Amino acid sequence: MKIAILAPIAWRTPPRKYGPWEQVASMLTEGLVRKGLDVTLFATADSLTAGKLRHSAPAGYAEDHTLDPKVEECLHISEVMEAADEFDIIHNHFDFLPLTYSRLIRTPIVTTIHGFSSPKIVPVYKKYNDTCYYVSISDSDRSSELDYIATVYNGIDTTLFDFVEHPSDYLLYFGRMHPEKGAHLAIDVAKRTGRRLIMAGFVQDEHYFAQEVFPHIDGHHIQYVGNVGPEERNHLLGNAAALLHLIGFDEPFGLSVAEAMLCGTPVIAVNRGSMPELIAHGKTGILVADVDDAITALNRLPDLSRRDCVLRAQTMFSQEQMTENYVRVYEQILSG
Repeated sequence: MKIAILAPIAWRTPPRKYGPWEQVASMLTEGLVRKGLDVTLFATADSLTAGKLRHSAPAGYAEDHTLDPKVEECLHISEVMEAADEFDIIHNHFDFLPLTYSRLIRTPIVTTIHGFSSPKIVPVYKKYNDTCYYVSISDSDRSSELDYIATVYNGIDTTLFDFVEHPSDYLLYFGRMHPEKGAHLAIDVAKRTGRRLIMAGFVQDEHYFAQEVFPHIDGHHIQYVGNVGPEERNHLLGNAAALLHLIGFDEPFGLSVAEAMLCGTPVIAVNRGSMPELIAHGKTGILVADVDDAITALNRLPDLSRRDCVLRAQTMFSQEQMTENYVRVYEQILSG
């Protein structure tokens, strides 16, 4: 079986820091290579893989601002589509644009839908519903207007995360600095409870960060440590008393939630989107309705088992489990 993995090109694959879609594409590529499959990763030229690498973009356009995103995306997608006959399966992690090639090539395209950035993109998925195969990353993130071949949870390299049985006392916010991710709500919880809060993440919305986050950072009670890499991520997640994930939207998956649990850290999350699928309520975290609920939930942290967090994450969200599930999807497509 020859597989082409089409990664996004905003960032390197795997990303140096932020880049969740690139991270998943990398995890899958390396997992498939370890299973002995013939895998070609289409990504940026500076990407790292044990498989074969093809590229058109020299670097991620979010990392090199001399690059024009639309131009690089067009060249990138055409690179894999013009080589389509070389592969048995093209696995698209690049959202909806590659679907427009699906009726022009013979190779089947399976697309992992990493969430819908807007309802306006759904018509593209609907148009190619009968020619492409769609995979959701959670049952909650399915459109009633589309057909799906499977749900496959995102996988994580469990060796990158250390279990911490006796953590520090701080609360952690780990995610994009954007209103829908709830950094301001985490600050509210910390201020109202007197708990120390450490914040890490990519500043996606600079106005929001300047207005709702930065004025509260004092370097002690509320700390912001920037957009951290893998080593710092492991340390921050593992030593937190809890991850605050007070989202204001229907989260398609939530990699930081699974990563926190891999370290043994329970999650207090707003009960929206995929959160009930990731978190075992009352066992590996607490699902809440609002800030008041989140404050009350802090009192329940001693009742949660950090070992249960690790076990759930290792069982459901490992790189190996994701890889096995996608191989089954490929086999189902090729046998049909």
